[in-house]
Amino acid sequence: MLRYASKRVVLAILVALAVSFAAFLLLSVATDPASAIAGEGAEPEVIEQIREQLGLNRPLLVQYGSWLLHVFHGDFGTSYYWHQPVGTLILEHLPVTLTLALSAIFVTLIVAIPLGTIAALYPNSLIDRLSLAIAVSAQAMPSFWLALVLIIVFGVMIPIFPISGDAHAWNYVLPAIVLGAHSVPAVMRLTRVGVMDVMASDYIRTARAKGFYGYRLLSRQVMRNALLPVVSVLSVQLGYKLGGSVVTETVFAMNGLGRFALQSIVGGDIPTVQMLVVLFAMTFIGLTLLADLLNAWLDPRIRLA
Repeated sequence: MLRYASKRVVLAILVALAVSFAAFLLLSVATDPASAIAGEGAEPEVIEQIREQLGLNRPLLVQYGSWLLHVFHGDFGTSYYWHQPVGTLILEHLPVTLTLALSAIFVTLIVAIPLGTIAALYPNSLIDRLSLAIAVSAQAMPSFWLALVLIIVFGVMIPIFPISGDAHAWNYVLPAIVLGAHSVPAVMRLTRVGVMDVMASDYIRTARAKGFYGYRLLSRQVMRNALLPVVSVLSVQLGYKLGGSVVTETVFAMNGLGRFALQSIVGGDIPTVQMLVVLFAMTFIGLTLLADLLNAWLDPRIRLA
C-alpha cells in the first residue's frame, strides 16, 4: 500500500507542477498586466515603469520560479482589480462555494444511489425505465435552464425558498439541487451497474445460501463492493462542483469562488485568475488522489495491479 501511495503522490505532484506552469504561461502570454494596471490611454513610459516594478521584463521561467516560490510561502500576490491580497479574497469566498459543493454532493447521493440500487434490483421494470428517463433528462438539462425553472416555481409561483444570496441555509437549497442534478445520471448508472454485477457474483449466491437476504445482504455484502467506482466519480464531481459553480452562483447571486472568478476574468485581474486556476486544479488533483488511495485501501486488487 505504501509503495502504491508513494507512486500516486509523486505523480500528483508532477501533474500539479505542470498545471501551475501551464496556467502561469498561458495567462502571462495572453495578457499584459502592466497595461491593465496603467489603464487605457496610459503613456508607454508609465507602462514600462510598471512592467519593471512587477519584474515582467525578466525571462518567463524566472518569473514562474519567483511566483512559485512566493506561493509556497503563502504569498499569492495582490489583486490588480480589488487591490487586496489574493489569498484573503479567496478565503472570503471559499466557504460559500465549499458549502454549495458539499450540499450538491449530498443531493446527488440521496437521489442517485437509491434510484440506482432500486433499478438494479428490478431490472427492465417500470421503475428501471423511469430511473433511466430521469437520468437522461438530468444529463441533457442545462444548469441555467433548471435554475430558472426552480426560481420561477419555488421562488415566484410557490415562494418557499429564497432565490438569491447566501446568508442562510435555505439559500443553498435551490442552488444545491441545480448543481447536484448534473451528477445524478453518472452516479445512478454506476450504482445500477455495480449492484447488478455484485448480485450476479458467486459470493453473493454463497451468502444467500448461508441465510443472508434483504437489507442484511444488501448492506453487508452488496453495497460495499458495488459503490467502489462511485467513490472515484464522486471525487471528480466534487472537484467539478468546486471549480464549475460559476453559472449557479451567478444566477442565484451567491458570493462564492465561481462568481468571484468571473468578476476577476472580466476585470483582467491576472494574479487572482492564475491563483484560482491553480487552486481549482490542485483541488481536482488532490481529490482524485484521495479517491485512488481510498479505492486501493478498499480493494487490494488495485494496489497489487
